Amino acid sequence: MSEDRNIYLRTVALAEALDLAKGAVDRAAILGVETVPAHEAAGRVTAAPVFARYSSPTFHAAAMDGIAVRAATTFAARAGRPLALRRGADYEPVNTGQPLPPGMDAVIMVEHVEQVDADTACIEAPAFPWSHVRRIGEDIVATELLLPRNHRLSPYDVGALLAAGIWEVAVRERVRIHCIPSGDEVLDFRDRPAPAPGEAVESNSQVLVSLAKGWTWGVEVVAGPPVADEPEALAAAVEAALDAGAHIVVLGAGSSAGSRDFSRAVFERVGRVLAHGIRVMPGKPTIVGAARGRLLVGAPGYPVSAVVCYEDVVAPLAAWLAHTVAPERPRARVRLARRTPSRLGLEERVRLAVGRVGGELSGAPLGRGAGMITTLTRAQAVLRIPENLEGREAGEVVEVDLLGAPSDVERVLMHVGSHDNTLDRIADRLMGLETPLVLVSAHVGSMGGLAALAQGTALFAGCHLFDPATGDFNFPFLERHLPGVDVTVINLAIRHQGLIVAPSNPKSIRGVADLARADVRFVNRQRGAGTRILLDHHLALAHIDPSAVRGYGDEEVTHMGVAVNVKTGAADCGLGILSAAAALELGFVPMARERYDLIIPAAALADARVAALLGIVRSPDFQAEIRAMGGYETTLTGRVMAPGMGLADG
Repeated sequence: MSEDRNIYLRTVALAEALDLAKGAVDRAAILGVETVPAHEAAGRVTAAPVFARYSSPTFHAAAMDGIAVRAATTFAARAGRPLALRRGADYEPVNTGQPLPPGMDAVIMVEHVEQVDADTACIEAPAFPWSHVRRIGEDIVATELLLPRNHRLSPYDVGALLAAGIWEVAVRERVRIHCIPSGDEVLDFRDRPAPAPGEAVESNSQVLVSLAKGWTWGVEVVAGPPVADEPEALAAAVEAALDAGAHIVVLGAGSSAGSRDFSRAVFERVGRVLAHGIRVMPGKPTIVGAARGRLLVGAPGYPVSAVVCYEDVVAPLAAWLAHTVAPERPRARVRLARRTPSRLGLEERVRLAVGRVGGELSGAPLGRGAGMITTLTRAQAVLRIPENLEGREAGEVVEVDLLGAPSDVERVLMHVGSHDNTLDRIADRLMGLETPLVLVSAHVGSMGGLAALAQGTALFAGCHLFDPATGDFNFPFLERHLPGVDVTVINLAIRHQGLIVAPSNPKSIRGVADLARADVRFVNRQRGAGTRILLDHHLALAHIDPSAVRGYGDEEVTHMGVAVNVKTGAADCGLGILSAAAALELGFVPMARERYDLIIPAAALADARVAALLGIVRSPDFQAEIRAMGGYETTLTGRVMAPGMGLADG
């Protein structure tokens, strides 16, 4: 096989790719019918109409506890003029669900009956014919249509089937999906491997397996171990899956344009390619094909791209094969916390952290790399940006797909601002509350947090901005960027900032002056981050131009991101907090102590979520926990700050 790269000759819209797939197979020919016990049929799709065998109820039944009567004999009863009824002649006692005695056509509730003695009952109001009676066939009438064909059976339908005397039901065969992970560099998770550089643990197939368990129309997914990047081996694996009866074969991680991406060639060998490339980002490299009247899908290797392929291509095709449709996600309107650009010509999917701020939902875009699986675990919603737009603006209200129940976002605390490792500890403690709360963070730096507060899209912001002119933290910036906004500033911790270096500091980096050395590679924080502002302050004091720092333009959005760069040798040092260096067993050159505060709009202080947050921050055991992390002082933790306090106990 040559090393030529694949070429995307023509990308198609998602809907077109699905239509091409549907037009290439005869679903009636490949998906059979089977009979299953009615009590096990929830989630299956009926293959034929279902007609009731029995009526429900099968007899006239009492709907209340009381006495059964002939309504016509009770019409003389009046308030103050009770009518006496004789047991056996005028009435019979009945309980709810019992058959109505012959000749009786109404039930009087026991609360409206005065039992004079064992054989005499008095009433002061007449009964009307068929009152408090469930008549024969009130719910179901024998021989009538109970459920139509292609109906996805719910747990409630199971009850209706059994009540109507249906013990077995004909349903569509389960859609069988066979997932084949591929790649020389991917390791089988079953072996519990420790990946070396250039290797990765295969997980995409198990995401598909787990997703399919939540699909409510009857799907079976088989996922085997990874197959090497060899065309013959991959083709053999696809052929074996088809031989085993798979309706959809998903070949993972070989659909892109690399010289070692063989999915297209394999599909052309065993069948035909219908579309290579969809106009959706992430997910663009997806392939749709057909072989032997079955469907082939080539899924991208990056996790987020793979999920888009699974959810937007595999799921709707599997539902279509089963003669049903995949349920739509609940939708909500959300105000964007920051500008979200997009590429023209591609429908882009952006995952959002979403929570209620004030009277509306706020959404903060998460990282957009196709390989960032944590954006899947942290997101509450997905924003779809149409291919004819260049993005969405900060503060714009947009419609999003929620990834959970609408009530889930009401438990979210939306943090936008600077990153700190203690936020992870707070997030864990919030989830440990009797009513769990979810902390979501958009790491956009201290200045980004203030901007979010200004537009009302953050519940609170983490901030550690130092003002050299006053020697104070945060308040000078609040005056400039949040004029007239009533906020409360509460300290989270005093933390130690410095240069994170490799263990034993092999390059003998002692201070900011060393950043100008040609043999030192630096990694920076993003613009607007308080750490970057601190760096610029120290560079100015040392009379070092930022352009003289090798790597000044290389940015990370978290302290742990900086530490990982140093850990892996991608950089020799970076400015960050001591706890990040300690977490990865790195060296640390102290530079400054700073105050990391929580900026909370005054109106949010009455919010129960904020009260829970502050309760954790002020608890002695939490403060002991963050001190144990290293690099934190808690002398001010939980205190309300005032201008001019700096690092001192005011």
